[in-house]
Amino acid sequence: MSDIRINLDETVTFLTGLLDTPSPTGYTVEAIDYVEAAFKKLKVSGLKVERTKKGALIAQLKGKSSSAPRGITAHIDTLGLMVKEIKGSGRLKATLLGGYAWNAVEYEGVTVRTADNKRIRGTMLLSNPSTHVNGKLGTIQREADNMEIRLDAITKNAADTRALGIDIGDFIFLDPRVELKDTNFLRSRHLDDKAGVAAIYGALLALKAAKLQPAQDTTFIIANYEEVGHGGSADWPTELDELLTIDMGALGDGQNGDEFSVSICAKDSTGPYHYAFTARMRELAKANNIPYKMDIYPFYGSDGSAYWRAGGAAKVALIGPGIDASHGYERTHTSSIEHTAHLIAQYLVDSGE
Repeated sequence: MSDIRINLDETVTFLTGLLDTPSPTGYTVEAIDYVEAAFKKLKVSGLKVERTKKGALIAQLKGKSSSAPRGITAHIDTLGLMVKEIKGSGRLKATLLGGYAWNAVEYEGVTVRTADNKRIRGTMLLSNPSTHVNGKLGTIQREADNMEIRLDAITKNAADTRALGIDIGDFIFLDPRVELKDTNFLRSRHLDDKAGVAAIYGALLALKAAKLQPAQDTTFIIANYEEVGHGGSADWPTELDELLTIDMGALGDGQNGDEFSVSICAKDSTGPYHYAFTARMRELAKANNIPYKMDIYPFYGSDGSAYWRAGGAAKVALIGPGIDASHGYERTHTSSIEHTAHLIAQYLVDSGE
């Protein structure tokens, strides 16, 4: 058993800053900048950080051996919106970035980013949203044609809105509404998968503090297109032997996971993960007294399955913190992030023998 301790305070501080940094799929540069700066500030010996052509962050960490190189990935891209149409009223129609329901963002505060980087506030609403005017408000289908963004600007028509600099294809950020309670519950949008990125950060921080080197050369990719299905599918070494994917544990009725453990996924909607690798993660958790829950996710795919679909040959396993109300206003407990970071760290130093 390695003497590994997770600095939870610093890990959560990193996470809350990351949650407040917008990163909808397709516009992740600010969040990648944030993580790159944090990784470099760690000054972990042998950690080399650069960008991929797709804009993801890739970091190489030298291990004691290069006989069976490993990979670890989590995604930084989140749900969001994009301007689809400027209506005659000056309000906006939007298109979804990522897979979620329109009712998950009704009445949410948003920020429209223009091409010249102006930030204009607004709210996502049902069209004709007043209860005192629209008698059918409760029964109208929440779908793209019935939703609009009300801008906090004087816009009486489309020309007024265009004069603000807003155009088709502009990104729209959802307010994260980060809130850390004294009970150590953390609620925010986009814990999927920024909590996973934070767990990787916490593991690297722990290895540095313990002066430990990974057992194998390890490549880390902080992916930026997972929510649209191809985030972690590329840029891995051809000789990669194992890929540990860090993504949220899906919670709800019929699920085994919780907000206080690390979830280990045996199967999701794309099929089962590598049996022996998954079993090894379970045994590592047991050996190091890390609370864990085995689970199966019925409507879920990860960058690990994207890697396999792209022809990746390495073994793949999936773990992550338990996240409640996924793709909505999410919540987890900081202990789940801690246990995920601990299991990542133990995996990094484990020889696999």
